[in-house]
Amino acid sequence: MRKDFGVKTWMYPLPVLIIGTYDEEGNANAMNAAWGCIYNDDLVEICLSAGHKTTKNIKVSNAFTISFATRRTAAACDYLGIESGNRVPDKLARAGFTTTKSAYVNAPVINELPLTMECELVEIRGENLVGRIRNVSADESILDEDGCVDYRKLDPITFDAAANQYVALGDVVARAFNAGKKFK
Repeated sequence: MRKDFGVKTWMYPLPVLIIGTYDEEGNANAMNAAWGCIYNDDLVEICLSAGHKTTKNIKVSNAFTISFATRRTAAACDYLGIESGNRVPDKLARAGFTTTKSAYVNAPVINELPLTMECELVEIRGENLVGRIRNVSADESILDEDGCVDYRKLDPITFDAAANQYVALGDVVARAFNAGKKFK
């Protein structure tokens, strides 16, 4: 038996994305956003309403960063979503975050978030902003012995839209592009 819920935005898992920008005076700002995805080999797409300070900043700077919230930073990252940069210009500092300017785009890298995509704005389609990935940077603390990102060390969280809660990722269950071979 199935239960119908109607139209809901329940996509699983939804990454907890932190979008970093600079305003016209070079002040760093960031917001929490769940609606974002890989759009193509080197493109990402995020959905942000026009009223966000972050959206205004992206239109000014033509750049943004996408970092991934972690178990350790969950409360601070939640704060970035419940407080507006239009009202509180120093919300990054209030959350305990510091930034470094990206070497690739005109946007801040949040030092305490260990994985960041550095993007330049390519296109705006309504509330959808498409960015080209210019670099992905990772703190060495989340790399495995081969120099690749280890999701267990990153410890990212996801957003459960149905229950309005953050959830940590679990165990590896199968090898991608391999587990299904038994059905060939």
